[in-house]
Amino acid sequence: MPARSRNVARQALLPGLDPPPTEATADAAPAAVPGSAAGPPDLAGKTVWVIDANSLIFQVFHAIPEMTSPQGQPVNAVFGFTRDIYFLLEQQRPDYLFCAFDLPTPTFRHEIYAAYKEQRSEVPDDLSPQFAEIQRVLAAMRIPALSVEGYEADDILATLARQTEAAGGECFLVSGDKDIRQLLTPKTHIYNIRKGELFDETALVREWGVRPDQVVDFQALVGDSVDNVPGVPLVGPKIACELLTAYGTLDNLLVHVDEIKQAKRKANLLAARDQVLVSRRLVKLADDVPLTVDWEAGHVGPPDSENLVRLFEEYGFRGFTARARAALPEQPEVWQANYRAVTDLAQLDELVAGMRCAKYLSVDTETTHIWPTWADLVGVSLAAVPGDAWYIPVRSPAGEPCLEQEAVLTRLRPLLADPNLPKIGQNLKFDLIVLRRHGVEVAGVAFDTMLADYLLEAGRRNHNLDELSSRYLSHTTIKISELIGSGKTQKRMDEVPLAQITPYACEDADVALRLVPLLEQRLAATGLTELLHDTEVPLVEVLAELELNGIRVDVERLAELSTEYGRRLADLEAEIFDLAGRPFNIASPKQLQQVLFEEHKLPVVKKTKTGPSTDADVLEELARIHPLPAKIIEYRQYAKLKGTYVDALPTMVNPRTGRVHASFNQVVAATGRLSCGDPNLQNIPIRTEQGREIRSAFRPGAAGWSMLAADYSQIELRVLAHFSGDETLCESFARDEDIHARVAAEVNNVPLDAVTAEMRRSAKAVNFGVIYGQSAFGLAAQLDIPQDEAAAFIDRYFARYPGVERFLAELLAQCERQGYVTTILGRRRAIDGVRSGAGRQRNLAERTAINTVIQGSAADLIKRAMIAVLARMRRERLQAKMLLQIHDELVFEAPDSEIARLAQLVEEEMSGVLKLNVPLKIDVKWGPTLADV
Repeated sequence: MPARSRNVARQALLPGLDPPPTEATADAAPAAVPGSAAGPPDLAGKTVWVIDANSLIFQVFHAIPEMTSPQGQPVNAVFGFTRDIYFLLEQQRPDYLFCAFDLPTPTFRHEIYAAYKEQRSEVPDDLSPQFAEIQRVLAAMRIPALSVEGYEADDILATLARQTEAAGGECFLVSGDKDIRQLLTPKTHIYNIRKGELFDETALVREWGVRPDQVVDFQALVGDSVDNVPGVPLVGPKIACELLTAYGTLDNLLVHVDEIKQAKRKANLLAARDQVLVSRRLVKLADDVPLTVDWEAGHVGPPDSENLVRLFEEYGFRGFTARARAALPEQPEVWQANYRAVTDLAQLDELVAGMRCAKYLSVDTETTHIWPTWADLVGVSLAAVPGDAWYIPVRSPAGEPCLEQEAVLTRLRPLLADPNLPKIGQNLKFDLIVLRRHGVEVAGVAFDTMLADYLLEAGRRNHNLDELSSRYLSHTTIKISELIGSGKTQKRMDEVPLAQITPYACEDADVALRLVPLLEQRLAATGLTELLHDTEVPLVEVLAELELNGIRVDVERLAELSTEYGRRLADLEAEIFDLAGRPFNIASPKQLQQVLFEEHKLPVVKKTKTGPSTDADVLEELARIHPLPAKIIEYRQYAKLKGTYVDALPTMVNPRTGRVHASFNQVVAATGRLSCGDPNLQNIPIRTEQGREIRSAFRPGAAGWSMLAADYSQIELRVLAHFSGDETLCESFARDEDIHARVAAEVNNVPLDAVTAEMRRSAKAVNFGVIYGQSAFGLAAQLDIPQDEAAAFIDRYFARYPGVERFLAELLAQCERQGYVTTILGRRRAIDGVRSGAGRQRNLAERTAINTVIQGSAADLIKRAMIAVLARMRRERLQAKMLLQIHDELVFEAPDSEIARLAQLVEEEMSGVLKLNVPLKIDVKWGPTLADV
């Protein structure tokens, strides 16, 4: 116990006496940063900023949505804290900067009052590991992190503020803790980083009505429920202000307590006399912490940029990585390359002839549009030897040389269609679509550098060529913005002069070619070669087919829905204004906060950096006690669907095809799932009436055709049964039992035949929630049942399926040992942060590990199924077309004469694509629109 704590302990029975200042002793923990104890230098004219790190970390953790590093670690607090540090450094330009941390051990205040802070909840599992990572960032930024056993961060702030003033400096304290207000002086200020505002003595008087020297007495009277500091019963901020205005200090108030006319108030003050003096000692900050401060280390200077780059790459922070890398000293780049443009057909003939026997042919296209189904070809770049690449222009600015497009394609067609010449590239799906649109079928697709890096680094957010070139080749590529600019002055690629576009286009082909051997070596070392060549690369051609096919959208039907949704929104707006008592901007979070929490006094469920949250979860909870939030939810749903789909889809119909051509991305979801964009057709609600209305606008492209959808039934639970081998679960699937319905029957305590569709949907969410570590508290909130009932259900669930619990425990133990998990096809994801012997309540890393194995294996299955189904459709020469993949579902259009045959084909291929320990069940439906299937 530090010396100060021992002194406090001895005086604990003498309320009203502050512990005397003490000197540091041998058992006092040193500061986190070593240095001279001589005190601060002359700080005249200097600014010293001190951050209450714990306060800031908790703020950003709750304000920023869940984020994970490539290894599956939670990093949202690391990101938010780093962002705030950069903001302070760049906007406030401090001369000195320190961060103060609380330690998890008791402080001298616990010696005064054992119940101090006992109501504080445990640090969330997903936040705990981020403290150490933040310390690593601070070390790389060369910002001292200070902590002392027996004291809180607030005490360190008080000590540094006192030392700064004594040395002639000006101190700024970054904290949301109201205890800090006692430190305010003309030279010490509080900075609210969320609002970007200073809080000074004037603001204190305006908010609390007291001076800084009265803050400790004010807080002692009012108490602090957060820190479990007891106050005087029935004395709130207003009464405390009145008492201190009248009597000046707490001591004087207690001397004259008999003068107070309100009998109840007088009685409460007398009864709480000893306790309020103890509370005063709890809230008073120690400004004499035995702290050794290295002021030289706190002087703001250049960071350790190399270390920051490594850390930010580890966390997956692209923007911060670029910022840190920009601060590194420039290294002379050695990049030997010969990039040329082909400007006559004889030269092109010679080039094509020379490339016929290449080991690999790297292909890249330049186009007029980022959507390949809308794009016209600008040029093609080819490379077969590292450092040697050619650009063949077919469109150029006026006066610039280029070749006639059809003459070029006629010469390239046999080369690109040769299946014996392996084609490689970066994001080859784009190039396949563009070339096929121009009448060139590319065969022999062998390697995609983007996909290879995705398999190696599934958790990374960026797999573009600029990133890969920097990471693997230490080469900085030409950025497209350097060619075409941005904003209103942005050019198209066919407006870029040949001298500029040639090195850019050739570099794309050359970099991809140079990457292949490096990536092949890494794939082989991690056992991922087969997954790339047997699944991901073959899928490129399947997805190109889907995107080229597109899907027909009935624009007239969407116009009807737009009018109808407009009417519904107008009606909802009137109802909302009536319930609110006045009109306001429903889309404005600030105005909504005012209406809900200030005018209607609804409880604040959670806070963000801009005030009380008004997100969907909060509104759902508030809808239980007031009708206004429910109407706002409904309004938001209609507004989102109208803006995202009803009004947007007609603008995305390709005028050449009359169809919408969505893009499918293989490298977004770390689990292996496909994502969809431009537009995202996977996110149209399927269960709601509005979702079905929108889906009714998706129709076959010709009369006498129908839509067909085939869906894996309960695929993730079947994967779980396969891996776990749980006897009960496997038997249920063998009997073709509906697992979700059985769970619904147990949860709702009804017979199986009495389970409703709504009950089953809730049970489906419960099934996955429990598997992924949902707590009894979370399940109780989801089902609106008592927590003990939820806990009993979880116990019953795992008692019924003991193999599931055993498998999950083994999966996590293996992940902890080897640092990664794998799916059924060997897809790998590195995951750090799995705890030894973790129980049923999972942290983010553990949930990620389980999700990767189960959902990733389901993604493996549907990908293999897509490859097999399309191959068989082609073998049997069906007219039918595969149009969409929506997670576990495939969507087709086909002539009515082929529907039954297609249904049988799809069911056979999907059910037999991989052999599991339980049967795969396929639900197949067809009808006139997507809503009907």
